[in-house]
This record gives sequence, structure tokens and C-alpha cells, in this order.
Amino acid sequence: MPRKSKAQHEIISGIHSVEEALRANKRKFHEIYFARPLPGNIAESARKKNIPTLPKPAEAIQSLSGTDQHQQVAAKVGLFPPTSIAEMIKTPDTEDAPLYLIIDSIEDPRNLGALIRTAVCAGVSGVIVPKDRCAPLTPLVSRASAGAMEHCRICRVTNLVAVINELKKHGIWVTGLDHKGALSIFDADMTGAHAIVIGGEHTGIRRLVAQNCDNLCHIPQFGAIGSLNASVAGAIAMYEGIRQRHEQRKTARSAE
Repeated sequence: MPRKSKAQHEIISGIHSVEEALRANKRKFHEIYFARPLPGNIAESARKKNIPTLPKPAEAIQSLSGTDQHQQVAAKVGLFPPTSIAEMIKTPDTEDAPLYLIIDSIEDPRNLGALIRTAVCAGVSGVIVPKDRCAPLTPLVSRASAGAMEHCRICRVTNLVAVINELKKHGIWVTGLDHKGALSIFDADMTGAHAIVIGGEHTGIRRLVAQNCDNLCHIPQFGAIGSLNASVAGAIAMYEGIRQRHEQRKTARSAE
């Protein structure tokens, strides 16, 4: 019996996901579907790229996309193209020391999308996720990221520990977020080449991953609730790294 071929396309839906996928220009667009007048920028991009635009009832778009949150716009596109770890390290995509986000065991696609959106907004050089124990890079993640996933360099890896050690060989310091970490994230030095590891919603960073981090940091908490949402914790850590780099640049400029 012949083996079924793996699908080479999927349906992304929602104005932001379609718009940002067009802007990012990483995916092949087969068709764009609409049950309302297309926003001008989507219509213009489709015209320039010779992408067919087809009217469909909202019910058909819902059936194609598998969600009622489609905003009456969807597109049939190629699968999201991952970046290799070698390419990500070779071209960090930033003028500053690179800052990477490593995601361990985030199973909720909404949390994954939120983390990716923050990483893109913060100018993070790349996001690294495991192939297992992590929500896959589906259209739901793209929609949860408000289309930011389409611009992100994301590497899917088989073994996070091996990748962490590869980053360390290239002079990249690895800090894991752990509520038991001895050091506050605000006291960690993240001005150099750095990778931040954020753990899963319920389990945090896995033991072997934590053991291979250079240090473990906690985010100080003072209220009655004992833990932060994973995407919020990751956002705090990423922007602390960005803040430290900003302060370092200011200090360097004032010393000139």
C-alpha cells in the first residue's frame, strides 16, 4: 500500500496572519479566500504577486481554516519554513550581540504564539523549539502571534541539550528561567551573546536542560500568586536583556 504523502500546504486565516505572511515573503501563496472586501494591502500584494483571490462564503472559510476566528479572510500557503541552527548562529540578524529564545515544553499554541510575537517585537535573533514536547508551528500559532511568526526565524531541533551545548561552543551564554534559580533575572548580565530558556506551563524547564544552562535565574514576585504565565515570564526576561543592551549603548556613547 503506497505511503501517504505529507501535506505541503496549510490554511492560515485572519487578516494579520495573511497580511504578515505576504509581507514576510517566506511562504508560497497558492490562493487567498475572502468573504468580505479584502483589505487594500492584501489585495495589492496579491495583485503584485499574481496570487489568485477567490470569494468564498464565510462558512466555507470556517470549514477550511477550522476556526470561527478567521475574520472572513484565509489563504492556502506552503508550510512555514524553519531556519537551521547553523544558519541562525552564522547570521544572528542583529547589530548587537545576539539574543536567542529557547522554548522548552510550551504545549499551549497561544502561549507559543505570544512568546514568538514578543521575540519579534524585541528584535530577538531567533527562536529555538524542540520537535517534541512543544506545540507545533501551526496556523493557530501564527494567528496567536498576530502574524509575527511569519517574520520570525524559528529552528526546530531534536535535542535541546545538544543545541544548548552548540550555542555555548560559539560563546553564547545560556540562562534558564527557574523559580528556584539563585540569581534574580535583574541581576544577571545579559549584555553579551545570550540565550534565554523558558520552560513549560506546568513543568518548567526539564532537568537535563536546566543542568546544561550556564545559570538559572528567577523573576522576583511579591504578590499572593506564586507563578507567572510562561509567555509573560519569557517577555520579562527578553526585555530585561534588551534593556541591559540599551543601557550599555548609552554608557558607551556617553564615554566617547
